[in-house]
This record gives sequence, structure tokens and C-alpha cells, in this order.
Amino acid sequence: MTLAVGAVPPRVAELLRVTEEALYAGIGAAVIGNRLSDISHAVQRHAETAGFSVVTDFVGHGIGRQLHEEPQVPNYGPPGQGPRLQVGMVLAIEPMVNMGGSPVRVLEDHWTAVTVDGSLSAHFEHTIAIQPSGPPRILTKL
Repeated sequence: MTLAVGAVPPRVAELLRVTEEALYAGIGAAVIGNRLSDISHAVQRHAETAGFSVVTDFVGHGIGRQLHEEPQVPNYGPPGQGPRLQVGMVLAIEPMVNMGGSPVRVLEDHWTAVTVDGSLSAHFEHTIAIQPSGPPRILTKL
């Protein structure tokens, strides 16, 4: 989760709000019968409609016996593709949204990612479990 420290300009506050909303748009698409890319498309559509871009170099992922498993959950793409969502699937949905362009690079510490154009970025994440009916269960919500 990205948190503002102190007062931030309105456009930065909007970036944070839109990124969190994009996360919940993706979660809203994570229902039985939808396809994996329906989540991706919902995230991208929400962010881009507000005038921001999504990071395409990093993705969400499945969670199982290992922390990062298939399937990958991109934050972009057309709807209606990939596997159908099934009961019991556990996915990390991780929108990263930029004020500028989508390209990022990883610094020499092999951990820190920054936007190529120097613009600000925000990241929100939840891990969800697909339920037999209705919305998914958010496993990481306090």
C-alpha cells in the first residue's frame, strides 16, 4: 500500500485514490465464471480512464504452496482471456499506477523500482480467494 506522508498535491491524492479504486475494480471482476484477464482489464480501464498509466513490467500472481505461483495476474489487457476463475483460487492483485508513462526500471539494489520518466507511482495490493458465489473474500483486509 502507498501512503501519503503529510499534505500532498491534489493530483497525487487522486493517484492514490484511483490506484486503490483500480484494485477494488479488479477484485470486483474476480468472480466465478469470469476469466483471469477480466481482473486485468478492470484495473487498466479504471486507471487509464482517470488519465494514469499502469505498470506492465510487474504482475500480481497466484498464491499456493509458494508465495509467487501461476497464474500471473497482469494489470492490463483485454477482457475474456486466460483461465476461468474457479472456487478456491487464491490470487494477489497488485495494481501499480503511474502519473506518467508506464515504463519502470529496477535500481542497482535489485529491489527498488522507479518510473523511467521520474513520475510518481502508487501501489495497492490484496490477496483474495474466489468464493462459490458473490464477491471474492479479501484475505489481507484488516
